Amino acid sequence: MTPQTWGVLLIVLSLWAVAWQQRSASKRQLILLLASYLFYLTWGIEFLFVLILSSLINYFLGSLLRHRPNVARLWLGIAFNLLLLCFFKYLPPLLETGAVNEAQASVFRQIVMPVGISFWTFQALSYLFDIYREEEINPSLLEYCLYMAFWPTVLSGPVCRLPEMLPQFRQAFEFNSADMAVGLRRVIQGIIMKFAFAELLLNGVSPGGGIAHQFDHSPGGWGGLDVLLLATGFGLQLFFDFAGYSHIMIGISRIFGIRLEENFARPFLATNPSVFWTRWHMSLSSWIRDYVFLPLASMRPQRWWTYGTLIISMTLFGLWHAATATFVLWGVYHGLLLVLHRLGQQVARSRSVSLPGYLGATLSWSCTFILISLGWILFRATDLAQAAAMFRSIFSPASYANPTLPLSLYVLTTALFCGYLISTLLSSAVSDLRTRSRESNGTLNELALQFADLADAKVWWWLAPSSFVLVVVGIIVTIGISVTGSRFAYTLF
Repeated sequence: MTPQTWGVLLIVLSLWAVAWQQRSASKRQLILLLASYLFYLTWGIEFLFVLILSSLINYFLGSLLRHRPNVARLWLGIAFNLLLLCFFKYLPPLLETGAVNEAQASVFRQIVMPVGISFWTFQALSYLFDIYREEEINPSLLEYCLYMAFWPTVLSGPVCRLPEMLPQFRQAFEFNSADMAVGLRRVIQGIIMKFAFAELLLNGVSPGGGIAHQFDHSPGGWGGLDVLLLATGFGLQLFFDFAGYSHIMIGISRIFGIRLEENFARPFLATNPSVFWTRWHMSLSSWIRDYVFLPLASMRPQRWWTYGTLIISMTLFGLWHAATATFVLWGVYHGLLLVLHRLGQQVARSRSVSLPGYLGATLSWSCTFILISLGWILFRATDLAQAAAMFRSIFSPASYANPTLPLSLYVLTTALFCGYLISTLLSSAVSDLRTRSRESNGTLNELALQFADLADAKVWWWLAPSSFVLVVVGIIVTIGISVTGSRFAYTLF
Protein backbone atom coordinates (compact mmCIF):
# COMPACT_ATOMS: atom_id res chain seq x y z
CA MET A 1 0.00 0.00 0.00
CA THR A 2 1.27 3.43 -0.93
CA PRO A 3 1.56 6.36 1.53
CA GLN A 4 -1.45 7.90 -0.24
CA THR A 5 -3.50 4.78 0.45
CA TRP A 6 -2.48 4.80 4.12
CA GLY A 7 -3.56 8.46 4.31
CA VAL A 8 -6.95 7.66 2.79
CA LEU A 9 -7.34 4.73 5.18
CA LEU A 10 -6.73 7.07 8.13
CA ILE A 11 -9.40 9.44 6.79
CA VAL A 12 -11.81 6.53 6.29
CA LEU A 13 -11.32 5.36 9.88
CA SER A 14 -11.85 8.91 11.11
CA LEU A 15 -15.07 9.19 9.12
CA TRP A 16 -16.21 5.86 10.55
CA ALA A 17 -15.60 7.18 14.06
CA VAL A 18 -17.62 10.29 13.20
CA ALA A 19 -20.41 8.19 11.70
CA TRP A 20 -20.96 6.20 14.86
CA GLN A 21 -21.48 9.41 16.83
CA GLN A 22 -24.56 10.23 14.76
CA ARG A 23 -27.95 9.48 16.28
CA SER A 24 -29.67 9.42 12.90
CA ALA A 25 -29.30 6.07 11.12
CA SER A 26 -29.48 7.67 7.68
CA LYS A 27 -26.75 10.21 8.51
CA ARG A 28 -24.60 7.43 9.92
CA GLN A 29 -25.09 5.30 6.81
CA LEU A 30 -24.40 8.23 4.48
CA ILE A 31 -21.06 8.98 6.16
CA LEU A 32 -20.13 5.29 6.07
CA LEU A 33 -21.01 5.15 2.36
CA LEU A 34 -18.91 8.23 1.58
CA ALA A 35 -16.01 6.72 3.53
CA SER A 36 -16.38 3.44 1.60
CA TYR A 37 -16.49 5.21 -1.77
CA LEU A 38 -13.43 7.26 -0.81
CA PHE A 39 -11.57 4.07 0.10
CA TYR A 40 -12.53 2.35 -3.16
CA LEU A 41 -11.67 5.48 -5.13
CA THR A 42 -7.97 4.92 -4.33
CA TRP A 43 -8.08 1.99 -6.78
CA GLY A 44 -9.46 4.11 -9.64
CA ILE A 45 -12.43 6.33 -10.40
CA GLU A 46 -13.44 3.99 -13.24
CA PHE A 47 -13.74 1.12 -10.76
CA LEU A 48 -15.92 3.24 -8.49
CA PHE A 49 -18.19 4.07 -11.43
CA VAL A 50 -18.69 0.35 -12.18
CA LEU A 51 -19.44 -0.40 -8.52
CA ILE A 52 -22.02 2.41 -8.28
CA LEU A 53 -23.63 1.38 -11.59
CA SER A 54 -23.87 -2.24 -10.45
CA SER A 55 -25.38 -1.16 -7.12
CA LEU A 56 -28.06 1.01 -8.76
CA ILE A 57 -29.05 -1.58 -11.37
CA ASN A 58 -29.15 -4.44 -8.85
CA TYR A 59 -31.26 -2.38 -6.47
CA PHE A 60 -33.71 -1.69 -9.32
CA LEU A 61 -33.73 -5.40 -10.28
CA GLY A 62 -34.35 -6.33 -6.67
CA SER A 63 -37.30 -3.94 -6.51
CA LEU A 64 -38.81 -5.54 -9.61
CA LEU A 65 -38.29 -9.00 -8.18
CA ARG A 66 -39.83 -8.02 -4.82
CA HIS A 67 -42.91 -6.64 -6.58
CA ARG A 68 -43.39 -9.88 -8.52
CA PRO A 69 -41.05 -12.77 -7.66
CA ASN A 70 -40.76 -14.98 -10.73
CA VAL A 71 -38.07 -16.97 -12.49
CA ALA A 72 -37.87 -14.63 -15.50
CA ARG A 73 -37.00 -11.61 -13.38
CA LEU A 74 -34.56 -13.61 -11.32
CA TRP A 75 -32.76 -14.76 -14.46
CA LEU A 76 -32.67 -11.18 -15.69
CA GLY A 77 -30.73 -10.25 -12.55
CA ILE A 78 -28.47 -13.29 -12.82
CA ALA A 79 -27.75 -12.51 -16.48
CA PHE A 80 -26.84 -8.89 -15.75
CA ASN A 81 -24.40 -9.80 -12.97
CA LEU A 82 -22.79 -12.65 -14.86
CA LEU A 83 -22.39 -10.54 -17.99
CA LEU A 84 -20.80 -7.75 -15.98
CA LEU A 85 -18.42 -10.20 -14.31
CA CYS A 86 -17.59 -11.98 -17.55
CA PHE A 87 -16.93 -8.72 -19.40
CA PHE A 88 -14.29 -7.55 -16.95
CA LYS A 89 -12.91 -10.86 -15.69
CA TYR A 90 -13.25 -13.48 -18.41
CA LEU A 91 -13.29 -11.56 -21.68
CA PRO A 92 -9.70 -10.21 -21.51
CA PRO A 93 -8.17 -13.73 -21.23
CA LEU A 94 -9.47 -14.35 -24.76
CA LEU A 95 -6.45 -12.33 -25.88
CA GLU A 96 -4.22 -15.17 -24.80
CA THR A 97 -6.15 -17.81 -26.70
CA GLY A 98 -5.94 -16.12 -30.10
CA ALA A 99 -9.75 -16.09 -30.32
CA VAL A 100 -9.85 -12.45 -31.43
CA ASN A 101 -8.21 -10.47 -34.19
CA GLU A 102 -5.77 -7.63 -33.62
CA ALA A 103 -8.41 -4.91 -33.98
CA GLN A 104 -10.54 -6.50 -31.27
CA ALA A 105 -7.48 -7.14 -29.14
CA SER A 106 -6.58 -3.45 -29.12
CA VAL A 107 -10.01 -2.73 -27.61
CA PHE A 108 -9.88 -5.57 -25.06
CA ARG A 109 -6.49 -4.43 -23.81
CA GLN A 110 -8.20 -1.35 -22.37
CA ILE A 111 -10.38 -3.51 -20.10
CA VAL A 112 -9.15 -3.64 -16.52
CA MET A 113 -10.98 -5.75 -13.93
CA PRO A 114 -12.34 -3.63 -11.05
CA VAL A 115 -10.78 -4.85 -7.82
CA GLY A 116 -13.19 -6.91 -5.72
CA ILE A 117 -15.76 -7.36 -8.51
CA SER A 118 -15.94 -11.12 -7.89
CA PHE A 119 -16.86 -10.49 -4.27
CA TRP A 120 -19.43 -7.72 -4.55
CA THR A 121 -21.06 -9.33 -7.59
CA PHE A 122 -21.72 -12.44 -5.52
CA GLN A 123 -23.16 -10.22 -2.78
CA ALA A 124 -25.51 -8.69 -5.35
CA LEU A 125 -26.57 -12.15 -6.52
CA SER A 126 -27.27 -13.35 -2.99
CA TYR A 127 -29.53 -10.30 -2.53
CA LEU A 128 -31.55 -11.27 -5.61
CA PHE A 129 -31.73 -14.92 -4.56
CA ASP A 130 -32.93 -13.99 -1.07
CA ILE A 131 -35.65 -11.72 -2.48
CA TYR A 132 -36.77 -14.49 -4.82
CA ARG A 133 -37.04 -16.77 -1.78
CA GLU A 134 -39.23 -14.04 -0.26
CA GLU A 135 -36.99 -13.30 2.69
CA GLU A 136 -37.99 -10.23 4.67
CA ILE A 137 -35.39 -7.71 3.47
CA ASN A 138 -36.34 -4.27 2.26
CA PRO A 139 -33.28 -1.99 2.25
CA SER A 140 -33.32 1.63 1.19
CA LEU A 141 -31.13 2.61 -1.75
CA LEU A 142 -28.63 4.12 0.68
CA GLU A 143 -28.47 0.92 2.74
CA TYR A 144 -28.07 -1.26 -0.35
CA CYS A 145 -25.25 0.88 -1.76
CA LEU A 146 -23.52 0.68 1.63
CA TYR A 147 -23.92 -3.10 1.63
CA MET A 148 -22.26 -3.32 -1.80
CA ALA A 149 -19.45 -0.85 -1.07
CA PHE A 150 -18.79 -1.41 2.66
CA TRP A 151 -15.06 -0.79 2.71
CA PRO A 152 -13.88 -3.69 4.94
CA THR A 153 -15.46 -6.19 2.52
CA VAL A 154 -15.42 -4.49 -0.90
CA LEU A 155 -11.91 -5.59 -1.93
CA SER A 156 -11.67 -9.24 -0.88
CA GLY A 157 -14.66 -10.10 1.23
CA PRO A 158 -15.73 -11.80 3.38
CA VAL A 159 -18.73 -12.34 1.11
CA CYS A 160 -21.57 -11.00 3.24
CA ARG A 161 -25.35 -11.29 2.99
CA LEU A 162 -27.82 -8.47 3.42
CA PRO A 163 -30.03 -10.16 6.07
CA GLU A 164 -27.01 -10.25 8.42
CA MET A 165 -25.64 -6.79 7.55
CA LEU A 166 -28.82 -4.69 7.36
CA PRO A 167 -29.73 -4.82 11.09
CA GLN A 168 -26.15 -3.88 11.97
CA PHE A 169 -26.21 -0.88 9.63
CA ARG A 170 -29.40 0.30 11.31
CA GLN A 171 -28.42 -0.10 14.94
CA ALA A 172 -26.76 2.68 16.91
CA PHE A 173 -23.17 2.16 17.99
CA GLU A 174 -22.48 1.51 21.65
CA PHE A 175 -18.91 1.17 22.86
CA ASN A 176 -18.17 -2.36 24.02
CA SER A 177 -14.84 -3.16 25.66
CA ALA A 178 -15.16 -6.84 24.76
CA ASP A 179 -15.61 -6.00 21.06
CA MET A 180 -12.65 -3.62 21.30
CA ALA A 181 -10.41 -6.31 22.83
CA VAL A 182 -11.45 -8.97 20.32
CA GLY A 183 -11.12 -6.55 17.40
CA LEU A 184 -7.64 -5.37 18.37
CA ARG A 185 -6.49 -8.93 18.91
CA ARG A 186 -7.67 -9.97 15.46
CA VAL A 187 -6.12 -6.93 13.76
CA ILE A 188 -2.77 -7.71 15.42
CA GLN A 189 -3.09 -11.37 14.49
CA GLY A 190 -3.84 -10.46 10.88
CA ILE A 191 -0.87 -8.10 10.68
CA ILE A 192 1.45 -10.85 11.90
CA MET A 193 0.04 -13.40 9.48
CA LYS A 194 0.24 -11.14 6.43
CA PHE A 195 3.26 -8.89 6.95
CA ALA A 196 5.50 -11.35 8.77
CA PHE A 197 4.60 -14.96 7.94
CA ALA A 198 3.12 -14.60 4.45
CA GLU A 199 5.85 -12.20 3.30
CA LEU A 200 8.61 -14.44 4.64
CA LEU A 201 7.24 -17.46 2.77
CA LEU A 202 6.65 -15.44 -0.38
CA ASN A 203 10.09 -13.85 -0.55
CA GLY A 204 12.27 -16.14 1.56
CA VAL A 205 15.17 -15.02 3.73
CA SER A 206 17.48 -14.45 0.77
CA PRO A 207 17.00 -13.16 -2.79
CA GLY A 208 15.34 -15.85 -4.91
CA GLY A 209 14.70 -18.03 -1.88
CA GLY A 210 10.93 -17.64 -1.58
CA ILE A 211 7.85 -19.36 -2.94
CA ALA A 212 7.16 -16.64 -5.54
CA HIS A 213 10.59 -16.91 -7.18
CA GLN A 214 10.40 -20.69 -7.38
CA PHE A 215 7.07 -20.69 -9.22
CA ASP A 216 7.59 -17.61 -11.39
CA HIS A 217 11.30 -17.58 -12.23
CA SER A 218 12.81 -20.98 -11.50
CA PRO A 219 13.65 -23.11 -14.55
CA GLY A 220 12.17 -26.15 -12.82
CA GLY A 221 14.04 -29.40 -12.33
CA TRP A 222 12.65 -29.85 -8.82
CA GLY A 223 12.84 -33.12 -6.96
CA GLY A 224 9.77 -34.76 -5.50
CA LEU A 225 10.57 -33.43 -2.04
CA ASP A 226 10.96 -29.93 -3.47
CA VAL A 227 7.50 -30.06 -5.03
CA LEU A 228 5.90 -31.27 -1.82
CA LEU A 229 7.59 -28.41 0.04
CA LEU A 230 6.45 -25.85 -2.53
CA ALA A 231 2.88 -27.15 -2.41
CA THR A 232 2.82 -27.06 1.39
CA GLY A 233 4.61 -23.71 1.53
CA PHE A 234 2.26 -22.08 -0.94
CA GLY A 235 -0.79 -23.37 0.92
CA LEU A 236 0.57 -21.83 4.11
CA GLN A 237 1.53 -18.59 2.38
CA LEU A 238 -1.94 -18.23 0.83
CA PHE A 239 -3.54 -19.00 4.19
CA PHE A 240 -1.43 -16.48 6.09
CA ASP A 241 -2.09 -13.84 3.41
CA PHE A 242 -5.84 -14.26 2.98
CA ALA A 243 -6.66 -15.24 6.56
CA GLY A 244 -4.48 -12.33 7.70
CA TYR A 245 -6.48 -9.94 5.53
CA SER A 246 -9.73 -11.43 6.86
CA HIS A 247 -8.58 -11.06 10.47
CA ILE A 248 -7.68 -7.40 9.90
CA MET A 249 -11.00 -6.48 8.30
CA ILE A 250 -13.12 -8.56 10.67
CA GLY A 251 -11.19 -7.07 13.59
CA ILE A 252 -11.60 -3.45 12.44
CA SER A 253 -15.33 -4.02 11.94
CA ARG A 254 -15.63 -5.69 15.34
CA ILE A 255 -14.08 -2.65 17.05
CA PHE A 256 -17.02 -0.62 15.73
CA GLY A 257 -19.55 -3.26 16.70
CA ILE A 258 -20.10 -4.88 13.29
CA ARG A 259 -19.66 -8.63 12.97
CA LEU A 260 -18.69 -9.93 9.54
CA GLU A 261 -18.83 -13.47 8.20
CA GLU A 262 -15.92 -15.65 9.26
CA ASN A 263 -13.60 -16.89 6.52
CA PHE A 264 -11.27 -19.40 8.18
CA ALA A 265 -11.53 -21.82 11.11
CA ARG A 266 -8.31 -23.88 11.45
CA PRO A 267 -8.59 -25.40 7.95
CA PHE A 268 -5.32 -27.34 8.09
CA LEU A 269 -6.62 -29.38 11.02
CA ALA A 270 -9.46 -30.76 8.88
CA THR A 271 -9.64 -34.55 8.87
CA ASN A 272 -11.47 -34.90 5.55
CA PRO A 273 -12.16 -32.79 2.42
CA SER A 274 -15.74 -32.03 3.43
CA VAL A 275 -14.64 -30.56 6.76
CA PHE A 276 -11.88 -28.60 5.01
CA TRP A 277 -14.45 -26.79 2.88
CA THR A 278 -16.41 -25.78 5.96
CA ARG A 279 -13.23 -24.12 7.27
CA TRP A 280 -11.53 -22.59 4.20
CA HIS A 281 -12.88 -19.39 2.61
CA MET A 282 -16.05 -20.08 4.52
CA SER A 283 -18.05 -17.10 3.28
CA LEU A 284 -17.59 -18.15 -0.36
CA SER A 285 -17.88 -21.91 0.18
CA SER A 286 -21.17 -21.42 2.07
CA TRP A 287 -22.36 -19.14 -0.79
CA ILE A 288 -21.61 -21.90 -3.33
CA ARG A 289 -23.35 -24.44 -1.07
CA ASP A 290 -26.51 -22.38 -0.51
CA TYR A 291 -27.00 -20.86 -3.96
CA VAL A 292 -25.47 -23.45 -6.30
CA PHE A 293 -25.08 -26.92 -4.77
CA LEU A 294 -28.29 -27.22 -2.73
CA PRO A 295 -30.65 -25.88 -5.45
CA LEU A 296 -29.05 -28.15 -8.05
CA ALA A 297 -28.88 -31.21 -5.76
CA SER A 298 -32.58 -30.87 -4.88
CA MET A 299 -33.58 -31.21 -8.55
CA ARG A 300 -33.02 -34.99 -8.59
CA PRO A 301 -32.94 -37.56 -5.77
CA GLN A 302 -30.43 -39.91 -7.43
CA ARG A 303 -27.04 -40.24 -5.77
CA TRP A 304 -25.16 -39.87 -9.06
CA TRP A 305 -26.79 -36.47 -9.52
CA THR A 306 -25.61 -35.36 -6.10
CA TYR A 307 -22.06 -36.39 -6.97
CA GLY A 308 -22.25 -34.61 -10.31
CA THR A 309 -23.55 -31.49 -8.59
CA LEU A 310 -20.59 -31.56 -6.21
CA ILE A 311 -18.20 -31.58 -9.15
CA ILE A 312 -20.13 -28.83 -10.97
CA SER A 313 -20.17 -26.65 -7.84
CA MET A 314 -16.45 -27.01 -7.20
CA THR A 315 -15.67 -26.42 -10.87
CA LEU A 316 -17.55 -23.12 -10.60
CA PHE A 317 -15.57 -22.44 -7.44
CA GLY A 318 -12.36 -22.80 -9.44
CA LEU A 319 -13.72 -20.75 -12.33
CA TRP A 320 -14.65 -17.98 -9.88
CA HIS A 321 -10.92 -17.47 -9.25
CA ALA A 322 -9.94 -17.22 -12.91
CA ALA A 323 -10.83 -18.58 -16.34
CA THR A 324 -7.67 -20.67 -16.72
CA ALA A 325 -7.24 -24.38 -17.20
CA THR A 326 -5.31 -24.73 -13.95
CA PHE A 327 -8.08 -23.15 -11.84
CA VAL A 328 -10.79 -25.16 -13.58
CA LEU A 329 -8.85 -28.37 -12.96
CA TRP A 330 -8.30 -27.31 -9.36
CA GLY A 331 -12.06 -27.05 -8.95
CA VAL A 332 -12.67 -30.40 -10.65
CA TYR A 333 -9.97 -31.98 -8.46
CA HIS A 334 -11.69 -30.82 -5.27
CA GLY A 335 -15.07 -31.92 -6.59
CA LEU A 336 -13.65 -35.41 -7.13
CA LEU A 337 -12.12 -35.37 -3.64
CA LEU A 338 -15.54 -34.61 -2.13
CA VAL A 339 -17.15 -37.40 -4.16
CA LEU A 340 -14.43 -39.90 -3.20
CA HIS A 341 -14.84 -38.94 0.44
CA ARG A 342 -18.57 -39.68 0.29
CA LEU A 343 -17.95 -42.99 -1.48
CA GLY A 344 -15.35 -43.87 1.15
CA GLN A 345 -17.85 -43.14 3.93
CA GLN A 346 -20.34 -45.51 2.32
CA VAL A 347 -17.77 -48.29 2.05
CA ALA A 348 -16.67 -47.78 5.66
CA ARG A 349 -20.27 -48.00 6.90
CA SER A 350 -21.06 -51.08 4.83
CA ARG A 351 -17.90 -52.91 5.92
CA SER A 352 -18.02 -51.67 9.54
CA VAL A 353 -14.46 -50.40 9.20
CA SER A 354 -13.14 -48.60 12.27
CA LEU A 355 -9.74 -47.70 13.68
CA PRO A 356 -8.70 -46.66 17.18
CA GLY A 357 -9.61 -43.00 17.78
CA TYR A 358 -6.25 -41.24 17.63
CA LEU A 359 -4.86 -43.56 14.93
CA GLY A 360 -7.87 -43.06 12.67
CA ALA A 361 -7.89 -39.31 13.19
CA THR A 362 -4.15 -39.03 12.49
CA LEU A 363 -4.35 -41.09 9.31
CA SER A 364 -7.40 -39.16 8.13
CA TRP A 365 -5.74 -35.81 8.84
CA SER A 366 -2.51 -36.85 7.09
CA CYS A 367 -4.29 -38.02 3.94
CA THR A 368 -6.46 -34.91 3.86
CA PHE A 369 -3.52 -32.55 4.31
CA ILE A 370 -1.49 -34.25 1.57
CA LEU A 371 -4.40 -34.28 -0.89
CA ILE A 372 -5.27 -30.64 -0.20
CA SER A 373 -1.60 -29.67 -0.59
CA LEU A 374 -1.34 -31.43 -3.94
CA GLY A 375 -4.26 -29.34 -5.12
CA TRP A 376 -2.30 -26.14 -4.44
CA ILE A 377 -0.01 -27.10 -7.31
CA LEU A 378 -2.89 -26.54 -9.75
CA PHE A 379 -3.90 -23.36 -7.92
CA ARG A 380 -0.44 -21.77 -8.11
CA ALA A 381 1.26 -23.23 -11.19
CA THR A 382 1.84 -20.68 -13.94
CA ASP A 383 0.46 -23.07 -16.58
CA LEU A 384 -0.47 -26.69 -17.19
CA ALA A 385 3.05 -27.57 -18.31
CA GLN A 386 4.54 -26.48 -14.99
CA ALA A 387 1.82 -28.31 -13.05
CA ALA A 388 2.40 -31.51 -15.07
CA ALA A 389 6.16 -31.33 -14.48
CA MET A 390 5.61 -30.92 -10.74
CA PHE A 391 3.26 -33.91 -10.57
CA ARG A 392 5.74 -36.01 -12.54
CA SER A 393 8.39 -35.21 -9.94
CA ILE A 394 6.08 -36.25 -7.11
CA PHE A 395 5.42 -39.64 -8.66
CA SER A 396 9.06 -40.23 -9.66
CA PRO A 397 10.83 -41.98 -6.74
CA ALA A 398 14.29 -41.25 -8.17
CA SER A 399 13.68 -37.49 -8.01
CA TYR A 400 13.50 -37.49 -4.20
CA ALA A 401 17.25 -38.07 -4.00
CA ASN A 402 18.05 -34.70 -5.61
CA PRO A 403 16.43 -31.75 -3.83
CA THR A 404 17.33 -28.37 -5.33
CA LEU A 405 15.50 -25.79 -3.21
CA PRO A 406 17.49 -23.60 -0.76
CA LEU A 407 17.88 -25.11 2.69
CA SER A 408 16.58 -21.84 4.16
CA LEU A 409 13.19 -22.40 2.48
CA TYR A 410 12.97 -25.89 3.96
CA VAL A 411 13.76 -24.57 7.43
CA LEU A 412 11.40 -21.60 7.13
CA THR A 413 8.45 -23.60 5.82
CA THR A 414 8.92 -26.39 8.38
CA ALA A 415 9.23 -23.92 11.25
CA LEU A 416 6.10 -21.98 10.27
CA PHE A 417 4.12 -25.15 9.65
CA CYS A 418 5.07 -26.68 13.01
CA GLY A 419 4.47 -23.36 14.75
CA TYR A 420 1.02 -23.09 13.18
CA LEU A 421 0.09 -26.64 14.23
CA ILE A 422 1.35 -26.19 17.78
CA SER A 423 -0.32 -22.81 18.30
CA THR A 424 -3.60 -24.02 16.78
CA LEU A 425 -3.65 -27.20 18.86
CA LEU A 426 -2.85 -25.24 22.03
CA SER A 427 -5.58 -22.72 21.24
CA SER A 428 -8.06 -25.57 20.73
CA ALA A 429 -6.96 -27.17 24.00
CA VAL A 430 -7.41 -23.91 25.91
CA SER A 431 -10.88 -23.40 24.43
CA ASP A 432 -11.85 -26.99 25.29
CA LEU A 433 -10.51 -26.58 28.81
CA ARG A 434 -12.51 -23.41 29.29
CA THR A 435 -15.69 -25.03 27.95
CA ARG A 436 -15.32 -28.11 30.16
CA SER A 437 -14.51 -25.96 33.15
CA ARG A 438 -17.68 -23.94 32.63
CA GLU A 439 -19.81 -27.04 32.14
CA SER A 440 -18.39 -28.83 35.18
CA ASN A 441 -19.98 -26.31 37.59
CA GLY A 442 -16.74 -25.92 39.47
CA THR A 443 -15.82 -29.59 39.75
CA LEU A 444 -12.67 -29.03 37.71
CA ASN A 445 -9.70 -27.36 39.28
CA GLU A 446 -10.37 -23.65 39.86
CA LEU A 447 -6.80 -22.90 38.83
CA ALA A 448 -7.43 -24.55 35.45
CA LEU A 449 -10.48 -22.36 34.96
CA GLN A 450 -8.55 -19.21 35.80
CA PHE A 451 -5.76 -20.22 33.44
CA ALA A 452 -8.22 -20.86 30.62
CA ASP A 453 -9.89 -17.48 31.18
CA LEU A 454 -6.54 -15.71 31.24
CA ALA A 455 -5.21 -17.44 28.12
CA ASP A 456 -8.41 -17.03 26.15
CA ALA A 457 -9.67 -13.60 27.19
CA LYS A 458 -6.41 -11.77 27.99
CA VAL A 459 -4.25 -13.21 25.26
CA TRP A 460 -3.75 -9.76 23.70
CA TRP A 461 -1.60 -8.67 26.66
CA TRP A 462 1.22 -10.91 25.47
CA LEU A 463 0.17 -10.96 21.82
CA ALA A 464 0.74 -7.22 21.32
CA PRO A 465 4.46 -7.09 22.25
CA SER A 466 5.21 -10.39 20.53
CA SER A 467 3.41 -9.14 17.41
CA PHE A 468 5.58 -6.04 17.35
CA VAL A 469 8.74 -8.13 17.60
CA LEU A 470 7.65 -10.52 14.83
CA VAL A 471 6.66 -7.74 12.46
CA VAL A 472 9.96 -5.96 13.03
CA VAL A 473 11.85 -9.20 12.38
CA GLY A 474 9.83 -9.73 9.20
CA ILE A 475 10.62 -6.23 7.98
CA ILE A 476 14.34 -6.63 8.74
CA VAL A 477 14.50 -9.98 6.97
CA THR A 478 12.65 -8.82 3.87
CA ILE A 479 14.30 -5.41 3.55
CA GLY A 480 16.43 -5.29 0.46
CA ILE A 481 14.58 -8.27 -1.04
CA SER A 482 12.21 -7.79 -3.97
CA VAL A 483 8.91 -7.78 -2.08
CA THR A 484 6.22 -8.99 -4.46
CA GLY A 485 3.53 -9.61 -1.87
CA SER A 486 2.66 -6.10 -0.71
CA ARG A 487 -0.74 -6.55 -2.35
CA PHE A 488 -3.15 -8.93 -0.64
CA ALA A 489 -3.41 -12.10 -2.70
CA TYR A 490 -7.18 -12.21 -3.12
CA THR A 491 -7.44 -8.71 -4.55
CA LEU A 492 -6.25 -10.45 -7.73
CA PHE A 493 -9.55 -12.33 -7.94
